[in-house]
Amino acid sequence: MKQLEFLADQKGKLKGVFVPIELWKKVFPQLPASEAEFKEALENYVLNKAMDEARKTPLLSKEEAMKFLEDK
Repeated sequence: MKQLEFLADQKGKLKGVFVPIELWKKVFPQLPASEAEFKEALENYVLNKAMDEARKTPLLSKEEAMKFLEDK
């Protein structure tokens, strides 16, 4: 899949992001009608991706998790 491309003005200030259509269609199978629907669809997509990644991670016991956090 293509990478996101960032659009900047002549001074280098970021102005926008180019999203490849393949990714856009995955995130928004139906075009959101409002800004609120856009935000919700994007949040749902990102949350689902995070949950998919979490499924690949082994679960820790409470003791293991506490030790992991203490070591950070």
